[in-house]
Amino acid sequence: MLLLLAPVVVILFIIFVLDCDFVLKFKERFGDKPEDKLRGKVVWITGASSGIGEHLAYELAKCECKLVLSARRKEELERVKEGCLGFARAKSLSVDVLILPLDVTDHDNHKNHTQAIDILVNNSGRSQRSLVLDTPNIDVDQAMMDINVIGPISLTKAVVPHMIKQKSGQIVVTSSVAGKVGSPGQATYSATKFAIQGYFDALRMEVNEHNISVTLVCPGPVQTDVVANAFTEDVNKPFKEKATVRQDSKRMPPARCAQLMSIAIANRMNEVWISPNPVLLFVYVSQYCPVLYDW
Repeated sequence: MLLLLAPVVVILFIIFVLDCDFVLKFKERFGDKPEDKLRGKVVWITGASSGIGEHLAYELAKCECKLVLSARRKEELERVKEGCLGFARAKSLSVDVLILPLDVTDHDNHKNHTQAIDILVNNSGRSQRSLVLDTPNIDVDQAMMDINVIGPISLTKAVVPHMIKQKSGQIVVTSSVAGKVGSPGQATYSATKFAIQGYFDALRMEVNEHNISVTLVCPGPVQTDVVANAFTEDVNKPFKEKATVRQDSKRMPPARCAQLMSIAIANRMNEVWISPNPVLLFVYVSQYCPVLYDW
């Protein structure tokens, strides 16, 4: 009887208690604290002008990190910088913030911006809302691959040699639960995230001997503008031009996602899942009971 009840207890625990995987929840309670492990670290965050990247900047400001914030929109980066500095002043913390406008698809220019950093957070990316059969042209797929896959790879290749010289470092990549489980309307987005998972899993093994860790973060639905800015079947028409995007209360607040992400970074974890339910449960079922998930 106890054996029969055990799976039910686990499922109920996931649904009603967890908003991240079991190991990350354990680390949140008993692991290294970000304010202790990350203090003084130089952290470069791409996609820092909004959403998860913005809130991760605020979270790392609490740890007195030296932040380098990148995105295409300089004015939004300035706003985030002021938010970080304002928080630091209110708490009497020491925080340095450098604004570095950057396009992740401008690969030839990445090495020109490279500097000695401790942690690179590859957070830039775009989502997708279009069915395969409604997207006959390949230009959307190429654009998504360039932003979500080639961009992070290019930046990583630019910083890894410096990390090897200093014999330490950490590469953090914002992947997605879509990199674990595909879903309709996001075929190419899922493909980019599956590619990211494979590439950085392999990189982790290659750079381990140099004391460089690789952390893959797989968020589920988060309250950001990622849906509004998603690609559609037309590469020039984001989703917000097709429909009114409403805020979904079932999505995770970006501040909570960033908090859990900072814990994963501080504990140098390999891969973490951060998501509200039922998506978190779906990921667990797909990974550990794939036949049941397919059914």
